[in-house]
Amino acid sequence: MNIAVVGTGYVGLVSGTCFAETGNQVICVDIDENKVNKLRSGELTIYEPGLEVLFERNTRQGRLKFTTNLEEAVKDANIVFLALPTPPGEDGSADLSYVLGVADDLAGIIKEYKIIVDKSTVPVGTAEKVAERLSAKLDNDLFDVVSNPEFLREGVAVDDFLKPDRVVIGTESDRAREMMGELYRPFVRQGNPVIFMDIRSAEMTKYAANSYLATRITFMNEIANLCEKLGANVDDVRNGMGSDSRIGKRFLFPGVGFGGSCFPKDVQALLRTANKNQYDFRILKSVLDVNSNQRRILVDKIHTYFSGDLKGKTIALWGLAFKPNTDDIREAPALYVSKELIEAGASLKMYDPEAMDNFKHVYPESDQVSYAANPYEVLQDADALCIMTEWSVFRVPDFEKIQKNMQGNAIFDGRNLYDLDAMSKLDFHYESIGRSTVA
Repeated sequence: MNIAVVGTGYVGLVSGTCFAETGNQVICVDIDENKVNKLRSGELTIYEPGLEVLFERNTRQGRLKFTTNLEEAVKDANIVFLALPTPPGEDGSADLSYVLGVADDLAGIIKEYKIIVDKSTVPVGTAEKVAERLSAKLDNDLFDVVSNPEFLREGVAVDDFLKPDRVVIGTESDRAREMMGELYRPFVRQGNPVIFMDIRSAEMTKYAANSYLATRITFMNEIANLCEKLGANVDDVRNGMGSDSRIGKRFLFPGVGFGGSCFPKDVQALLRTANKNQYDFRILKSVLDVNSNQRRILVDKIHTYFSGDLKGKTIALWGLAFKPNTDDIREAPALYVSKELIEAGASLKMYDPEAMDNFKHVYPESDQVSYAANPYEVLQDADALCIMTEWSVFRVPDFEKIQKNMQGNAIFDGRNLYDLDAMSKLDFHYESIGRSTVA
């Protein structure tokens, strides 16, 4: 098929590349001329494991192209995917201006039948709004609007797209159902389902899934906080819970709160939708409240350790991205921890394998902030080490080298990377989440 993908952000670039990999002709369009020029010259604009190989192959073989011209991208397309940003407004509701703006543009371009697919995460009822914008200038038989939410996990997004657990498609059109089923057939050869449903249910499915996963993480953070007060070990509790087949093991790891482009935004948007419809969604209110407080957990521990005085202290941060295997810092807990520590007078020395360039846009190098090329360099003369992201490179470090480089001996582990028994044999003050302190 001929496919147009509007938006070359995270979802658009991964989707367009993976569709091209199965033989489709794909044109990705973006208004950012600088980004398009980089992509045309072979430079990826996001970090995602496994994407570079597919991107290089499909651009070289001519199946994946980029343009700033919407009409050029859409002209011969059978299916047009809208992979546009929907950032939260001040009240938490999703900003649909990009999606509806492109719908207005498409209404002046489309001359023959096309499927318009909402790939962005959008509130229930958005597809109807897109259809209304198109209907203002087009006959209804020239288009169908479909909801096809993405379920991509940053860090493993390529595998998630090529081998999806499920594909959700919301449509009431037999023609659109047939074409979308054909498009996704190569991705579900192992028998995973393509689930067809009405459009509103498809839109709701994405929000429900992300909000539930955010709730699981939040619940375990609450359990971890209580474990610390009771002298229990949250790792053991997690293992005991996760072995129950009704619960499962995933999304039960406590830490310093969830971040990223999806969970915070989607929970806020679903809560806003509930409020607009006079429904008191109490669980989601608690999820946001707990997650906000959880970001302070390590800061409070650091303050207590240094008796409330961080002026003149140097804190090393390992990990800036909201999760490993990505350079995405959107809503990353490290952003909030850095802000609190800087305001308290501490100096920060930071390292992340991929996210430092993005972090520097928020916290440029200064007398109080510096970055280093490797994880041990940031430890030089540090009074404490704070671990924010569970990158593999941090999992089995050289503790002798850590001790030699640091001025102090305190480690505050926001991801529970290290075994307590092993840490008790080393000369560190070690605090983590939901476990006893090794002093």
